[in-house]
Amino acid sequence: MKKEFIGSSFEDFLREEAVYEDVEASAIKKVVACMIVQSMQESRVSKSEMARRMGTSRTQLDRLLDPAYPSVTLATIAKAASALGKKISISFGDVSPMKPA
Repeated sequence: MKKEFIGSSFEDFLREEAVYEDVEASAIKKVVACMIVQSMQESRVSKSEMARRMGTSRTQLDRLLDPAYPSVTLATIAKAASALGKKISISFGDVSPMKPA
């Protein structure tokens, strides 16, 4: 028995609910926070040392590393990367065409 695709995709659902961009931004923030934590672990850099290198407080660093905290600037992410001897790279990829509403 052949199963056919039924219903819309999850992305379509999120768009219909008008939350797609918010969900995507939250997911990206979680990935960035995880990447910074992983780089800190690989470099054996403590939170205190990381905050010192960034010229910020430990509280600010905790906000950056908190996947649930949404308000992080690109400048802060760049400072974190620099503090770890890294650079950030941003790319834009094609998405599937949006269906008319």
